[in-house]
Amino acid sequence: MTISAANPSPLIVSFGEMLIDFVPDVAGVSLAESGGFLKAPGGAPANVACAITKLGGTSAFIGKFGDDEFGHMLVDILKKNGVKSEGVCFDKQARTALAFVTLKKNGEREFMFYRNPTKIFHYGSISLISEPCRSAHIAAMKAAKAAGILLSYDPNVRLPLWPSPEAAREGIKSIWNEADFIKVSDDEVEFLTQGDASKEEVVLSLWHDGLKLLIVTDGGKGCRYFTKNFKGKVDGFSVKTLDTTGAGDAFVGALLVSIAKDTSIFQSEGKLKEALTFANACGAICTTQKGAIPALPSTNDALALIKSNPN
Repeated sequence: MTISAANPSPLIVSFGEMLIDFVPDVAGVSLAESGGFLKAPGGAPANVACAITKLGGTSAFIGKFGDDEFGHMLVDILKKNGVKSEGVCFDKQARTALAFVTLKKNGEREFMFYRNPTKIFHYGSISLISEPCRSAHIAAMKAAKAAGILLSYDPNVRLPLWPSPEAAREGIKSIWNEADFIKVSDDEVEFLTQGDASKEEVVLSLWHDGLKLLIVTDGGKGCRYFTKNFKGKVDGFSVKTLDTTGAGDAFVGALLVSIAKDTSIFQSEGKLKEALTFANACGAICTTQKGAIPALPSTNDALALIKSNPN
């Protein structure tokens, strides 16, 4: 399997939230102490959609925005990044979501379309929190499944948005067994299982029979992969981390581009390891700048990092 920017891939559709993160212009201070904030467009499903187009893939985004300046600004960003936006709508009764994010010194944070050639339907868990979004999410998943489209799930746990940790755990797991591909971080494994994410038996408690691929990301250390027939680990890349926002989304976008181009990746360990090396590089590069979408790398950026770090 050769990764290149040539040959457009089949359409990948992302469903869910897009918002604006307000990030302090100085790291390591509290929100109250920050003298200024930088606008950083984000929201995991939208980040993934932009990551895909940045790497030469084809993506569309479905979601609702407030009919305000921020909402129109975000849709313009989607368009400028080459993401198809026919599936977005504006609500005059709603406000576009804003979030304020505290950055520690190490960059960590505190805080209807179904027709061929759509190949993958990607989503998170934020859209499961309340109605009517939850019902729309589930209906879209069912329609995608019926159309033979691969379902990609990155739960992106954000506890402050849920009524309680228990509600988050239950809500996230309520659609778990529908996905063909799931990506979780080591922290999310610990939250969902209440066990030690370093132990294989704990990770495999998240496996279900319909799953084609389970990925656990371990930050800068790389990632672990599990399929029906093989399992293993792919090392990450050492970079100067400034902001981890969007790193997981860059990783997922890169992997989905590879999967959309060649679904035999689920049966070929060699192809999968190559794709995961590429995805690790994309995730690493994304941490070297502030914000998510502005920091998403191109294919050439990722390939250059891989070339400079031969294993």
